[in-house]
Amino acid sequence: MKPRTGIIGPNDSVRLISEIAAEYKDRLQIIPFIYQKPEEAADIVHKNQHLVDQWILAGPAIYKSFQKSGVKQPFFILKLDGSSLTKTLVDIGYNDKKSLENISIDMLAERDILETYRDLGIPSKQIYIQEFTKETKLEDLLSFHQKLFQDKKVEICITCLRSIYDQLRLQNIPTYRVTPTRSNIRETLSTAVQKWETMHFKQSQIAAILVKVQGMEKKEDHNMVSYDLHRLNLEIQAAILQFAESISGSFVTIGTGVFVIFSTRGSIQETDKPIGSLLETLAIITDLPANIGIGYGDTALTAEENARLALNHAQNYDSFCAFLVDNDGTIEGPLKEQEAISFQYRTENKEISGKLKNSGISITTFNKILSVQKRMGNGSITASQIAEWLKMTPRNARRILTGLVDEGIAEIIGEEAPTSKGRPRKIYRVGEGF
Repeated sequence: MKPRTGIIGPNDSVRLISEIAAEYKDRLQIIPFIYQKPEEAADIVHKNQHLVDQWILAGPAIYKSFQKSGVKQPFFILKLDGSSLTKTLVDIGYNDKKSLENISIDMLAERDILETYRDLGIPSKQIYIQEFTKETKLEDLLSFHQKLFQDKKVEICITCLRSIYDQLRLQNIPTYRVTPTRSNIRETLSTAVQKWETMHFKQSQIAAILVKVQGMEKKEDHNMVSYDLHRLNLEIQAAILQFAESISGSFVTIGTGVFVIFSTRGSIQETDKPIGSLLETLAIITDLPANIGIGYGDTALTAEENARLALNHAQNYDSFCAFLVDNDGTIEGPLKEQEAISFQYRTENKEISGKLKNSGISITTFNKILSVQKRMGNGSITASQIAEWLKMTPRNARRILTGLVDEGIAEIIGEEAPTSKGRPRKIYRVGEGF
C-alpha cells in the first residue's frame, strides 16, 4: 500500500517537490496542499488529516503551525543547508553580477552560512545572520531584514520564506530566496518512503499474547467442585475474548488456565485497551495471579516462541505483570500501562491492615474493591457494582461496605434511585483517606 503523502508549502515549492516525487510514484501517492502564508498550515493539516498518512513540510517555518494543528501523523521537514545557500549565492554573484557582501540571511544555521562563504572564498565580515528557532516569530524575521536595509547596512536580503520574500520585494528591497535543492528533496522523499515501509512492515508483524493464570491446575485437582472451576474458566475466557476482540485477534486455549491470542503488532499498538486492563480484569475475576507475555515475529511460530520467553520473564519478575520480546530479541518489561493494575495481595499500611482484620475483610478483597472503584472512573462505587465484579451476592457486598464504613476506610457519599421498586442505593467512596 502506497502512503498518501501530503506536501504542504508555497506554490513553487509544492510544484517542485511534486515534480521530483513523480520519481517515487510506485511508492508514494502525492497530495499537494498550497498556502499563501505559513500560518495557514495548521488549518490545512487539521482539515485534511483524514486524506493523508504522512506529511512533507516544505521548510522548518511550517513546523510551529503544524504543531498547532494537533495532528500526530508522521512528518518530514525539507532541509535548507549550505548547498541550498550556494545555489542562491551563485544566482546573485554569477548570474546577476552583484556583490556577495553586505547581505542579511535568515533561518539558516550560522555555521552553515560561514562554512559556505569560506568554501567559496568569499569574505563574510558584512554578513548579518538571523537563525531560526522554535521561538522565532515570522514578523521578527521580516523586521530583521527591513531594519538592516533601512539602516543601509545591507544591500541584499536573502530569505528562506516565500511570504517574507514577497513582502520585501513589494517594498522594492533587493531580495533573493533560498529554496531546497533537488538533492535535499530526494533525500527527504527517500527517508519518508523508507520510514513508512519499515513502519508498515512492523505493523504487519504477527503478535502472540500468551496469558497464564497460575494455579488453575491445582484448583482442578483439589479445592473446587467441577461446576465452580468450569464457571471460573468461562469467566476468564470471556475476559480474554473481549480483549482479543478489541485488538481484532483470535484466541485459543492451550492448557488449563493458559491462553494465546494472535493478532498483529499494529492492532496492539493502536488499541485503546492496554495490556494492564486485561490483567486488572483477571485480578478481579479470580484470586489467582496472572502473567502475560507478548511476542512479535515474522511468523506465528516466531511470535509464539517470543511470547513464551516474555511470559517466563514476567513470571520470574512478579505476579500481575507483562513482558514483551520483540522480533530482534529485545526484551521490554515490566510493561507500564496507562491503566496500571492496582490489585495487590498485601498492604504496607499497618493501620489499614488492622482495620480490615477487625471488620473481617481480607486485604485481597479490599484491594479488589479499590480496583473496581478505579475502573468506574468517578471515585465511587455501589454494592451492586461490587457484587457484579466480584461475583458475590449484593447482601454480602453491602455487608463488606458497611464494615469498611464502620472502620473509617469508606464513607457514604450519596444515594441513587433504584432501577425498579425498592429503597435508594447507597453510593460509597472507599480508600485510605478517601
